[in-house]
Amino acid sequence: MKASFFPYRLEFKQASGTSRGILKTKETWFIKIEDEHATGFGECGMFRGLSCDDRPDFESKLKWVCHHIDLGLEQLLIELIDFPSIQFGLEMAFLDLLSDSSNVFFPSKFTSGKGSIPINGLIWMGDEQFMKSQIRSKIDAGFDCLKIKIGAIDFDTELSLIKAIRKEYDVDTIELRVDANGAFSPLEAMEKLKRLSEFNLHSIEQPIRQGQYDAMAELCAQSPLPIALDEELIGIHDVTKRSLLLQTINPQYIIIKPTLVGGFSGSQSWIDLAEKQSVDWWITSALESNIGLNAIAQWTYQLNVNRPQGLGTGALYTNNIEAPLKIDNGRLIYAPSEKWIINF
Repeated sequence: MKASFFPYRLEFKQASGTSRGILKTKETWFIKIEDEHATGFGECGMFRGLSCDDRPDFESKLKWVCHHIDLGLEQLLIELIDFPSIQFGLEMAFLDLLSDSSNVFFPSKFTSGKGSIPINGLIWMGDEQFMKSQIRSKIDAGFDCLKIKIGAIDFDTELSLIKAIRKEYDVDTIELRVDANGAFSPLEAMEKLKRLSEFNLHSIEQPIRQGQYDAMAELCAQSPLPIALDEELIGIHDVTKRSLLLQTINPQYIIIKPTLVGGFSGSQSWIDLAEKQSVDWWITSALESNIGLNAIAQWTYQLNVNRPQGLGTGALYTNNIEAPLKIDNGRLIYAPSEKWIINF
């Protein structure tokens, strides 16, 4: 068995804004495993400035993995506890290697084209006109759940946009989620949550920066708007520490990004712990290419989800890997008649 990896730079169709800054490109790394019978591909989509494995030795660790691929998946996952995105890429690649059909990791009605996954439409930050045009486009495309990035432009402007949506579409027509990416300070957060709650929102993701357990716990206990933890989960590898985090903060929801929390096994660990504590959850991408997104979508489908998931990011790039993933009327589908084009 041999392995190799390839860096790849995804180019956004248009600059996309969050409270952490403007995204124009997204780095990722593909890993390929080969034996005498088959080839398997995985994606190690480390996210600069967000992933806990955004480290100077990231590519050195990928090289180490390629030189030690014969250790096998189980041992490699142990060795890579501090590199969750590489764990995820390896899980994918080994599953692909053993699959009867390339890029089919979890055969289901989804991969046969008979099932679909409800997804939210993502609204990026920008000026008022830009955000309004995105909202109109998503609604026209059949989405009944929108996630709006907030926290970087004037808060009153953001509120006016949300108010305008609610004036035209009630809560039974459009579900609205907002994502602050930790933009609020603990001192101002509660007042902002109260103002946001006036518009019948589903939830807010990560209102304050991660690592402030006491402040986040207080918000989760008192906020009129349900809170979903996102960045808070990153870098917490130990099961005991994960359980303690959930017990301490007691959020209404957690958001699970397989690339950031250790792949399928790491994600399932969070789900199991959350359900023991009656904390609900959903799955989202971390802006992977279609290779990683496809694996996340297939895994998510077999979890029998009903709530809209955050898996509509495949169309963000000009140079994404051509894949059978499509969006139809606010749902993600897999079109098995269409071909993958992987040229590396």
